[in-house]
Amino acid sequence: MSSSYTIEIESAVPAPRLFKAAILDWHNLAPKIASDKIVSAAPVEGDGNVGSIRQFNFAPGLPFSFVKERLDFLDVEKCEAKSSLVEGGGIGVHIESASTHIKVEPKAGGSIVKVTGTSKPLPGVDVAGESEKAKAAFTGLIKGCEAYLVANPDAYN
Repeated sequence: MSSSYTIEIESAVPAPRLFKAAILDWHNLAPKIASDKIVSAAPVEGDGNVGSIRQFNFAPGLPFSFVKERLDFLDVEKCEAKSSLVEGGGIGVHIESASTHIKVEPKAGGSIVKVTGTSKPLPGVDVAGESEKAKAAFTGLIKGCEAYLVANPDAYN
C-alpha cells in the first residue's frame, strides 16, 4: 500500500529562479547552505537531463547516510520535475520505492512550490509520521534556498 503527501510552500522568489537553485542545481547549492545536513552532493550519472542520477551525502546522526535520486521528468519552462529514489534513504530497509513530483508556479510577489511525495513501504513496516518529516524537510529546503536567493539577488538569474 502506497503512502503519499502533498505540500504547498510559498516563496518570495520568482518561480524560474527558485527552480534553478532548489531543483536543477541543488547538488551544488545544498552543501553550501545546508552543510549541517548535506555534507556533499554530486552527479553520478548523466548530464542533468532525464535519466541523470545525483547522490546526496548526509551528516552523521541523520536517519541515513546518503540517497541517490534519478530524474524521471523535467520541464524547465514549466518549472516541473519528477524524481525517484534509486538507492539509500531507506530503500530495501523501510521502503520499496519513493518518488517526488515538484512544480514551482508563479504567484504574485514570488512563487508557490507544490510537492507530492509517494512511497511504498516494505510489508510490515510502519511509516507513520514519515510524511510529516518529509514535509518539514522539504519546507526547510525551500526556505533555506529562498533565504540564500534573497541574500544573493544576482544568483541564479
